[in-house]
Amino acid sequence: MKKTLALMLSLMMLIGLLSGCVSTRDESTSDGDSTSGDSSAQQTSGGVVNVYNWGEYIDESVLEDFEEATGITVNYQMYDSNETMYAKIAGGGADYDVVIPSDYMIARMIEEDMLEPLNFDNIPNFADIDPALLNPAYDPENLYSVPYMWGLMGVIYNTTMVDEADIGSWDLMWNEKYAGDILTYDNSRDAIGIALKLLGYSYNTTDEAQIKEAVDLLIEQKPLIQAYVMDQIFDKMQGGNAAIGSYYYGDFLTMQEVNPDLAFYIPEEGANIYVDAMCILKDAKNKENAEAFINYMCSTEAGLKNCEAICYSTPLMSVREELDPEVSGDIYAYPDESVMAKCESYAGLPQETLDLYDSEWTRLKSTSVD
Repeated sequence: MKKTLALMLSLMMLIGLLSGCVSTRDESTSDGDSTSGDSSAQQTSGGVVNVYNWGEYIDESVLEDFEEATGITVNYQMYDSNETMYAKIAGGGADYDVVIPSDYMIARMIEEDMLEPLNFDNIPNFADIDPALLNPAYDPENLYSVPYMWGLMGVIYNTTMVDEADIGSWDLMWNEKYAGDILTYDNSRDAIGIALKLLGYSYNTTDEAQIKEAVDLLIEQKPLIQAYVMDQIFDKMQGGNAAIGSYYYGDFLTMQEVNPDLAFYIPEEGANIYVDAMCILKDAKNKENAEAFINYMCSTEAGLKNCEAICYSTPLMSVREELDPEVSGDIYAYPDESVMAKCESYAGLPQETLDLYDSEWTRLKSTSVD
């Protein structure tokens, strides 16, 4: 997850993108002059906060910094997809305070009364959030969420294993030449979404025939797939054990640091742009501590550490100003108009469509490969 013309254009496009949908990772700059740095240091309440976040999605030293600054102990656990997180919380098997879902899942959790409205008096660092990310379609009044990171999804490929002539479209992931070397998402929204895009449909279609057509396409792809993965993609792509996969650009940058042979592109049919945001669960036992945690994550010091460690796009304006120009000028990290034009956010879907996704995902997974 910056003062160039390209960035300003991208922010304007992002406003329209996030507002128009129906509802979708070390140096400290805190020197006492920054409002965000001061605010984080002033919160000292003790107790605990229970945090549930994506894997590979934080600089863990930030947790230690937060504990030292506030006296609050962090109980930190990780999940690998929005659907895993949702199922655990909806099933009553979790006792968390802070969760960090993606945009479309936030919309669903708001609709199902699973989130607690935030007291922004306890989150003064919210003032540093990029205005382009405020009042999004998934949380129109910004009552329930504070952006954590944002970014793009696309195709990762190994340049020593894939012919350059084959790249450019989502159809690379259906290319029989690479059978057994293709990885795809192990969650329904992303996997079905890729097939929808290849077919020329919206991520947010509620048309039953289009969704079933997309799953039929995934069933055709299934004999070519090495594995359905989430964070397992790191070891496989970094180790050269797979040629092609789809994942998030921030994670691609992390993988490329280990394996320079990896490359990334946004398919010509379009790809997903998303925001992951910090929320507090309904009836959280440690709400004030949760708000202190969110506020600290929005400090310049914590934001810069996280951004540099996990390579996702930051929502914090003060952090962007501190980034290396090579990072701030990366058109996939901070997209220009040409990239944004190919991107679409996930929207919240009606329950009947979510039920269809569940049944179609089961159909895909239960179909045997000859």
